[in-house]
Amino acid sequence: MIKSIFSEKAPDPIGPYPHAKQVGNFLFVSGAGPRKKDFESIPGVELNPDGTIASYDFETQAHSVLSNIKTILEDAGTSMENVVDVTVFLTNMKDDFQTFNTVYKEYFKEDQPARTTVEVTALPTPIAIESKCIAVIKPEKGA
Repeated sequence: MIKSIFSEKAPDPIGPYPHAKQVGNFLFVSGAGPRKKDFESIPGVELNPDGTIASYDFETQAHSVLSNIKTILEDAGTSMENVVDVTVFLTNMKDDFQTFNTVYKEYFKEDQPARTTVEVTALPTPIAIESKCIAVIKPEKGA
């Protein structure tokens, strides 16, 4: 079974892809940024008139990204506790990596998933972080 997942509570994808793809009991969550549903502004981002980043609050963005992932997971029938792998893309590893680790521990308190963090030169929108993950959807008891 392969199924596309679209969350009513998460911001719309910025391209032609679903929020996640379910394959059997695995959920592959697409890259999520810090945008919020039905808001034009990006949490933690101040833009110049030309659309480039004037300044950003990385901690605010990191919380927003992980909150968006949490929403997508819950709408798909799973949770942060069932995440097995996380990939994180940062535009400024030197300045933001430690802050991300601090925020990350608030969402993954115990038995943290495997994780890869990569620095990139740009993301599709003027943001400093994007993340994707793989989770397990556990069958309901009695199923």
